[in-house]
Amino acid sequence: MERKKKRSALEILRMVCIYLFLGIWAILILFPFYWMILTSIKSYSAYNSETVPVFYTLAPTFDNYISAWKDTNLAKYMLNTVIFAVTTTFIMVVVSLLAAFAFARLDFKGKNIVFTAFLAMMMIPNELVIITNYYTIVHLNWRDSFTGLILPSILSIFYIYLLRENFMQVPDDLYLAAKVDGTSDFKYLCKVLIPLSKPTIITITILKLIECWNSFVWPRAITTKDSYNLVSNGIQSIKNSSMGRADIPGMMAAVVCVSLPLLVLFIIFRKKIMAGVARSGSKG
Repeated sequence: MERKKKRSALEILRMVCIYLFLGIWAILILFPFYWMILTSIKSYSAYNSETVPVFYTLAPTFDNYISAWKDTNLAKYMLNTVIFAVTTTFIMVVVSLLAAFAFARLDFKGKNIVFTAFLAMMMIPNELVIITNYYTIVHLNWRDSFTGLILPSILSIFYIYLLRENFMQVPDDLYLAAKVDGTSDFKYLCKVLIPLSKPTIITITILKLIECWNSFVWPRAITTKDSYNLVSNGIQSIKNSSMGRADIPGMMAAVVCVSLPLLVLFIIFRKKIMAGVARSGSKG
């Protein structure tokens, strides 16, 4: 009895420590979001009059949200970002599916060498890729265009690798049986592999959408006109107030507006994302 009591006490203590650690970790992760929302509902004068940060407000205001939409081109920036993100993600998924199928199921000379070279390209720093892409886009006269924004982002070696691993989990006998029945490679891809890999495809689609939505360096480098700015770049136009000081509450209001679509997207597809990650990390 005493041993059972000691074990139960130790188990309770262990669970308390675990939940305490998780609670503290959750607070640390969620605090920046709380601070962002809190700052966005503070007035400009109230925020700048704080010599010491105040973790609450007794006079919330939504004027920052109204000015973020009325006084800036936030709606235009969000439309540009939707066009850029949706188009880039769609083309990337199609290219990744076709490339992953070729590496997983088709036999051609030098397949392993080409795939190894693809993986080796992941070791190249992004800064070098940006310089090369910038040089190419400028000389093709595609600067300040959606073509210049989209084209360098339609290839993802990691997502091709991820889909290839999923396709290779499907037994070879299924592919051979389909070929005996006269099924074309494209039909096999559409009717068999894509349905079986749907969780992973949804996962990479959402991750690519988030990546495009948060893209900053490449749009900043390739666009000089305000009409092609994305939300990540357009928010910079809110930073200066009429008094010449940084309008932090206005920027935070814009950031909240920009973050909401991604949050809604994650909430809707969170189960699919978890299923895709779990499937990608398993074998058989």
